[in-house]
Order: sequence, then C-alpha cells, then structure tokens
Amino acid sequence: MGKILRETGKPSSSTASPASSSAPATTSSTSVTETVRGSHHFKITGYSLSKGIGIGKYVASDTFSVGGYDWAIYFYPDGKSVEDNATYVSLFIALASDGTDVRALFELTLLDQSGKERHKVHSHFERTLESGPYTLKYRGSMWGYKRFFKRTALETSDYLKDDCLSVNCSVGVVRSHTEGPRIYSIGIPPSNIGEQFGQLLESGRGTDVSFEVNGEIFAAHKLVLAARSPVFRAQLFGPMKDQNTDCIKVEDMEAPVFKASLHYMYWDTLPDLHELTGLNTKWATTLMAQHLLAAADRYALERLRLMCEASLCEDVAINTVATTLALAKRVTKKKKTPHKRVCNIFPRLGLSAVMQTDGFDYLKESCPSVLTELLEYVARFTEHSDLMFKHRNDVLLDGSDINGRRLFFSYFKDLVGREVTVELKNDLAIRGTLHSVDQYLNIKLENTRVVDQDKYPHMLSVRNCFIRGSVVRYVQLPPEGVDVELLHDATRREARGG
Repeated sequence: MGKILRETGKPSSSTASPASSSAPATTSSTSVTETVRGSHHFKITGYSLSKGIGIGKYVASDTFSVGGYDWAIYFYPDGKSVEDNATYVSLFIALASDGTDVRALFELTLLDQSGKERHKVHSHFERTLESGPYTLKYRGSMWGYKRFFKRTALETSDYLKDDCLSVNCSVGVVRSHTEGPRIYSIGIPPSNIGEQFGQLLESGRGTDVSFEVNGEIFAAHKLVLAARSPVFRAQLFGPMKDQNTDCIKVEDMEAPVFKASLHYMYWDTLPDLHELTGLNTKWATTLMAQHLLAAADRYALERLRLMCEASLCEDVAINTVATTLALAKRVTKKKKTPHKRVCNIFPRLGLSAVMQTDGFDYLKESCPSVLTELLEYVARFTEHSDLMFKHRNDVLLDGSDINGRRLFFSYFKDLVGREVTVELKNDLAIRGTLHSVDQYLNIKLENTRVVDQDKYPHMLSVRNCFIRGSVVRYVQLPPEGVDVELLHDATRREARGG
C-alpha cells in the first residue's frame, strides 16, 4: 500500500522539508488469470438399446460443478445432425447453469476398455490456442463434436465393452481477479458456538426445563430451545404455553431420538448414530435416521430434516427404501411427486426386488397414493429404462432388465387378439389389435389407427405395422385386460429366479 501525500501549502525554497522534496510513494496491483479445473466420469450402459432414439436426441450425464458453474455431458447415439444420417455418434459438453460469456477449456476422452490405454482424446489443455479459450454465451451453449466417432467403427472397437461406453470430461473455467499488496494477515478461527452450546448442555448448568421421554429425564434451557425451534418457542413462551414447564412429558417418541434432537439443537450437528444406538449396523442407523426425520418434522427443524434425508438417501437399501419413502411422504406432506432423491434409488435397486420386502407392503397399505406416484415417477425419470409397461389402473413395472422382459413376453403372449396402445419414444401413439410379440418385445399390430390423427395425418392409411421393442416407450392396456395380482406374483417369481 502506498502513502497519499496531501499538500497543505507551498513552502519557500529555504524552508522546504525533506518529505516535501521526496518522490511520492507508488502502489501496485496484479491481474491474475487462472484455470479452475474439474472432471466428471460418465458411463453409458445399454449402448445398443439407445440406438434408434432419433437424430438430435441425447442421453445426458448428471450435472457437475466446476468453477462456480454446472455442466453436463450430452451423448447422441444417432448423431446430432440430420445431414449425417446417423452415421456418427456425437459428444458434447454443455453449460447447464445460468452464465454469460463463460470462458473455458475442455477435454473429452473416450476410454479404451481393453487396457491398452489407446484412448480417444480431444483436448484444449496443454496446447497453444490461436483464439484462446472457448466462450459459452448462455445456458445450453455446447462444445464438442458432431462427428465424434463413426458408429460402425465404434461398435467393433475396444471402446465398447459389455455394451457400455466410458467417457471422461475435464472442464477448466478461466477466471481473472486483481490482487493488491497486503500489509498484514490475521488468521480467524472458525466459529465454535455449536461446541460452546453443546458443552453447556453436557454440563447441565443453568437448565430451567426438563422433559420426560419414555421414562428418561432430559434437562435443557428454554431460551436455547425457543431460539432453535418455533414449536418449542410456542410451547415455552407462547400465549398457549404449557402451564407446567418444570417437567414436560413427551409422547410418541423414543428417548434416544429425543436425545439426538437435543444434540442437534445445541451442537448443530448430527450425533454419532452408531454410538447412539449401540449397534454398528447400517440397518440400525437407518432406522434411527428415520425416527430422527420424524422428530425434525415434529419440532420444525428444517436443517435437521434435510440432514436426515441426505443420510437416508446415502444408505438406502432394498429393505429400507419403501419405508423411507412412506416416511418422507408423511413428513414433507407433499401432494404430488415423491422426493426425487429417494425415487431415483428404485430403478438402481430394482423394483422387482423392492416389491418383495415388508416395507413395500407397508407402503402399499399406508400410502397407496404414494405408490401410484412412485411408479409414475420411475417411468418418467429412469434414465436406463428401455421399455415400460403401463395400464390405466396405474400399475407400472420396469421392463429394462432381463427379468422384466421375460415377464412381459410371457404376459403379452396371453393378450394376443386384445386391443392395446403403443407409445413410441418419438411421442407417436398407435392403437391396434395385438397380433404377436417376441422375446425382444417386438410387437406386430393389426387394424391400427393413430391416436393423434391431426398431428400425424400421413399415418392414416397404415393398417398393419411392426414395431421394434427398442423404440417403444409404453404399452398401454385397458383396465379389464390386466390382472394386477398376477403381474405382482409373476414379478416376485422372476426376482427369485423362477
């Protein structure tokens, strides 16, 4: 930092001071341009099933953050450009969040899965760029290659293994800032207010309210509880406050759960659930997290509720996912789509396996509306689904795995001669009489008619058609044509291996 000299008068040459005759001090600053770099691995399974999705349509990776912006990888199985006529696959990286003139460097790598390390790499990094980093003007701007790889060559190469492709994407966001000189730097320790309040609870000093929970007594401080929870604030200081606050009895809650709630309100962290339950198993901690989620809802502890949701989503398993979803529905009181993070677990675990658990029966009996919404959600958001089965009674089963395919094949064989509606992935819906179906779920229809005749007038003359299973989105049957219990039983048998 430099001095600023202020001239207060014009001294005579005989009385000039040394300071007035010296040169003014100078200041300096530095502009620093750097690259904030991150990477994302994207695995594309079921490549052969994605073919035929349509030119210009893509499968997308999950979004990932680099340099303060969100990004996503787009893979076009049939290519991005109509003029290429699906000869090439296309690969792009896209800006997935709001941003203007975002300057970045990119690297797209198709991994060689043979172990020979002969990866296909397109990179901005470590080479001279004539025009500098690439600039993305707005959300949705992309960088990549329309002709990334010829499809016929890709399908016989070492890049494709077990019908899967692996892509690495590196993003380097270019950012600039100006630095000035620093005279001093003082290290500031992080806040420890949670630790101080936690020690206050453990010491028991100054407590002025007690709670009896399932025979155990817990002492606390009214002001702390009121500051943390609007429910306690109303209970302890509101116009309808409890008359006896010396010892308040808490119903319908286990003592360890209330202890964990107090721990959060003082420490602002989740307690060690293994230590709290005394059991070193995921099942025990998941059960405790479920009860703690209910307590967070009861006392309006929003941050604790989100922490419990995150914990439950991380440790969700086949035997807990259904009860977790039922609990989340009651706690969040949402009337529409169930919690997305929990729903996304179902396709990965396998709906058939989940249906065999006691939790699924509990979900079906206690929250039938949630079950319907869940099945609709799985149909809409499952990225790896190749085929879904649906009817108007809201029963939906995932047909992307081999068990589901065998189930549908065996079931549809008994429906030959019945009228069905087939919706394709390009939104075209065709109604007709089911003539035949094979093990790959290729479907032949007779006496066909298009559902939306105004949108597809060129299809009015079609009376019979053959539909490949890979382009089918839904097969819809009339309610009287579906035996729901038979489907459920068949699904369970398939999951058990016949």
